[in-house]
Amino acid sequence: MSAAASFLDVQDLEVCRGGVRVLAIPSFTLHENEVLSLIGPNGAGKSTLLLALARLIPAATGTLRCQGEPIVSDRATFAYRRRLAMVFQQPLLFDATVFDNVAAGLKIRGLSRQEVRSRVMATMELFNMVNLAERSARKLSGGEAQRTSLARAFAIRPEMIFLDEPFVALDPPTRQALMDDLDRILTETGTAAVLATHDQLEALRLSDRMVVMNQGEIVQSGTPVEVMNQPVDEFVASFVGMENVLTGTVLATAAGLVTVALAERRIEFPGTAAAGETAVFCIRPEHVTIDIFDPAGETSARNVFPATIRKIIPTGVFQKIHLDCGFSLVAYLTNQSLGNLHLDEGKRVFVSFKATAVHLIRAGK
Repeated sequence: MSAAASFLDVQDLEVCRGGVRVLAIPSFTLHENEVLSLIGPNGAGKSTLLLALARLIPAATGTLRCQGEPIVSDRATFAYRRRLAMVFQQPLLFDATVFDNVAAGLKIRGLSRQEVRSRVMATMELFNMVNLAERSARKLSGGEAQRTSLARAFAIRPEMIFLDEPFVALDPPTRQALMDDLDRILTETGTAAVLATHDQLEALRLSDRMVVMNQGEIVQSGTPVEVMNQPVDEFVASFVGMENVLTGTVLATAAGLVTVALAERRIEFPGTAAAGETAVFCIRPEHVTIDIFDPAGETSARNVFPATIRKIIPTGVFQKIHLDCGFSLVAYLTNQSLGNLHLDEGKRVFVSFKATAVHLIRAGK
């Protein structure tokens, strides 16, 4: 299957504020029908990039092309903006009915009253909010207000939509329901989207591709599976929940496997490194298995160690298990597994993980 065509291309984009460079993006591409998430901590530059892509703030340098056409003149910028919509953290609704808020962009475009009504009602049906049509925007809950904001954006049938942390102020059930609707609508309409978020679950739920940002720069781009399991550095590993970031000394490399010494233990994983080098590697907590009996001979995992449970922290859907196996390790267990294994703090157990569960971040002197 051929790759999707490029919809938006950016080269050498820089944004400065008060003479200080706050954004430096050598290249950025959004493909047709693609949902791309910008993830990173607060202050990473996600919102600034969205505003620059929407041409709502000036760039010091950089070129922007939409389907190959450069966005340079005022006329080109105006035409480009008509092809996109943007949704902010706060809904920013007019003091009017929900219907009138959803209709706002269509009226600005000069559509007939009949066409406005047809599009508004169709869009509100998409968002399951027809019953809100005549309600005052002042009387909406936070979730209803953001649903109205999204409907207003989609009513103009944009080719591309920018979403700046649209769920951050919502309670979990409302956030999940709205995310499900947004996911469905993006798929049905084929709208390209860029979502800025610091919530990994939002990014995983909605994205075809994830772009990790830090200090105004892009540090990694890839599919959600690639970014979550193959972080390029310690910052990305930490941000995407790779709680086990470890450092050891390379003993040898043979048959494509690196053997590393760590606190009198030996860990094996795929890769290449020279003996004597320092290796930084990581393991996702959900890839660590806990057994109450020694699984040696019964598991395909190359890495098996005795361990002691130091701490058990409930997190809702799973339990975070802190282990001491000569080095510190974190594992995730479901509540049911924790009960079935009768695990408590201080209990002796065995931990194991496959060689392929380990990702080598870097090795060197």
